[in-house]
Amino acid sequence: MNSRKSQLEAINRLLDIMDDLREKCPWDQKQTLESLRHLTIEETYELADAILENDLQEIKKELGDVLLHIVFYAKIGSEKQAFDMADIANSISDKLISRHPHIYGDVKVENAEDVKRNWEQLKLKEGKKSVLEGVPKSLPALIKANRIQDKVAGVGFDWEKPEQVWEKVQEELAELNEEIKKGNKNNIEKEFGDVLFSMINYARFIGINPENALEKTNKKFINRFQFLEETASKENKKLSEMSLAEMDIIWEKSKEFFR
Repeated sequence: MNSRKSQLEAINRLLDIMDDLREKCPWDQKQTLESLRHLTIEETYELADAILENDLQEIKKELGDVLLHIVFYAKIGSEKQAFDMADIANSISDKLISRHPHIYGDVKVENAEDVKRNWEQLKLKEGKKSVLEGVPKSLPALIKANRIQDKVAGVGFDWEKPEQVWEKVQEELAELNEEIKKGNKNNIEKEFGDVLFSMINYARFIGINPENALEKTNKKFINRFQFLEETASKENKKLSEMSLAEMDIIWEKSKEFFR
């Protein structure tokens, strides 16, 4: 692997290139903080995809794209005389030092849960009125639910055992079933949301990331359905003309290849 000197030289090279692009490239000259925002979100999702695929070479490439965006924001910030790359790095370094008193101070911790609890308490001392202030409003709902539960658990608002959470899941399912029988769409939607929220909470208790779990299921379904399409095509059949029983035979076959 590269030495620390080589790594710093590489970052410096990227900063120099960004200076050149901002000065000479018409597209780069036009970009603003706002115009880059949606592109940054897209790059972050591409990185997330590469991580799920465990493709280390693709992860490296996508991390480069994300790093480029950070350097780009830093360049625009420096042009506005608001902040530069050093300010960004120093800001996060200062935060890490203040949030890790068990490393840079005399606080004692026993495990990772103690660290998380201290982290949330320190944020409140820094002036935050709620532990939930740090949850972005624009997060997808599933990820947001997971972050909400994780954060409130950090200050002790949590169940004690997975069994208690599973009982809550069962309770919410029963309530959903009751509303389905009554047929009130608004109440069904509310109870369905409660079921999802409790399932996400249960995932946390059994050590599962619900977003990753669902995305893996999405990918598995896509692979199996595309296998179904390809098999039907080889047999000169159209899915719209096949019976569900015929499709189910191929679907079961797909499970041998995509688990």
